[in-house]
Amino acid sequence: MDNDIESRCAGWWRRRFRLRFADCLRVSLAAMVLIPLWCFTPPAEPAFRLCGFHWLTGRPCPLCGLTRALFALAKGHFSQAIGCNALSPLALLMLGALWWDSPWRGRLWSGGMVAFALYGIGRIFVPFL
Repeated sequence: MDNDIESRCAGWWRRRFRLRFADCLRVSLAAMVLIPLWCFTPPAEPAFRLCGFHWLTGRPCPLCGLTRALFALAKGHFSQAIGCNALSPLALLMLGALWWDSPWRGRLWSGGMVAFALYGIGRIFVPFL
C-alpha cells in the first residue's frame, strides 16, 4: 500500500517538474526574442527596402513595417507601432502563441492570416493604409 502511494506521489512530482521546466523554457525563449527587440532601434526609414513586392509595385505589402513595429511594441511605443503596421499587435500575439500549446492557437493563426491578407489587399488599393 505504501509503495502505491509513493509511486503516485513520485509521478505527480515528475509531471509537476516537467511542467515547470517547459514553462521555464518557454519564458526563456520568449525573452530571447523580446530582449533584442527592446535593446535595439532600427532606423525610422530604412536605407533600402528588402520587400520584393515593394520593389515591383511601389506599394507596401501586408508585412512592410512589421519589423520596426515589433521593435516599437517591445519598447512600449504603441502608437508608433500602429503607424508602422496596423496589425503589429496581432503579429506579436501570434508570435507569442507559438510557445503555448492551446486549442486557440490554430484559430488565432488562421484568423491572423486572413486579417493580414485583407490588410494587404487594403494596402494595395488604399494609399493611406
